[in-house]
Amino acid sequence: MSSTELPSVPPASALSEAAAVRVAAGERLRSVELPGVTLSVRSRPPARQGLPPALYVHGLGGSSLNWSALMPLLDDVVASEAVDLPGFGDSPPPDDGDYSITAHARAVIRYLDAVGHGPVHLFGNSLGGAVATRVAAVRPDLVRTLTLVSPALPELRVQRTAVPTGLLAVPGVVSLFTRISREWTAEQRVRGVTKLCYGDPARVTPDAFRNAVQEMERRLRLPYFWDAMARSARGLVSAYMLGGQQGLWRQAERVLAPTLLVYGGRDQLVGFRMAQRSARAFRDSRLVTLPDAGHVAMMEYPETVALAFRELLADATDSAAEGDTGEPGAQGAPGSPADAGGGTTAESMRG
Repeated sequence: MSSTELPSVPPASALSEAAAVRVAAGERLRSVELPGVTLSVRSRPPARQGLPPALYVHGLGGSSLNWSALMPLLDDVVASEAVDLPGFGDSPPPDDGDYSITAHARAVIRYLDAVGHGPVHLFGNSLGGAVATRVAAVRPDLVRTLTLVSPALPELRVQRTAVPTGLLAVPGVVSLFTRISREWTAEQRVRGVTKLCYGDPARVTPDAFRNAVQEMERRLRLPYFWDAMARSARGLVSAYMLGGQQGLWRQAERVLAPTLLVYGGRDQLVGFRMAQRSARAFRDSRLVTLPDAGHVAMMEYPETVALAFRELLADATDSAAEGDTGEPGAQGAPGSPADAGGGTTAESMRG
């Protein structure tokens, strides 16, 4: 890969050999020990006391940092926390080595039960969207609303651009890839990830790119980095194969919480065509599409995602104030379409 198009960053040798996990202004990072797992949790102090809690779950290869652009935009309506799933970010691997969707969901549930924050406004992106879907289905008492950004729900016909990521689940592929990519710099790796995940990589600022390179350097020094990636990819593929009540689409149909679905038109990992299927599956859902966004809309267009969530929150709050019975589909009228960057369109789907 050529690095000629990359923003200016310091050479890898100039980066600290013991670079700490980045904590943005206003954020706090703490470690929470739970049965079988230790989770790193990123949080922001809310604008005032008494705001409802929100929990954010990142995607494959990501971390709680993926939500740092969105969280401050919601400080006045929710108390935000973002979790590093086991083996990612600053969370160590799980004690049992289980990286299945069920295991990741179990870790989220254990955290929510331990801190007593439920019900929360639960957010999930990609792999985190699948995890959040399972949490909302099996523990509806823990989820007040559900916001999914490009959730990794099963596709019968995956995009060609998503195949290499799925191949991480195949035994031996990670070892082969690490040999092939041994000479790649952190800058080259970040450039590749950015090209894959963003609808327009030019939206990444030089500072954000610099931070991503430093984080990549840190992760590559972790002895379990590739194992966590491979096992989580394998867990996701295995979840795609499950049928019956454990199938992710069946579980999506069981979700009772009002649900916001956000899909990017330039997503190379989750097919844009899945947006309508998701809107039909979640019984009380609204769909926001961003034609120019890629796989991480909350990083590319955080203002648009924040506005869409505010509308979801306002409707859910109005419905509760009016004596919502809690029955599926009993929420209030859909909010007005979000009209912001990326050519946004919005609609509501009622079960």
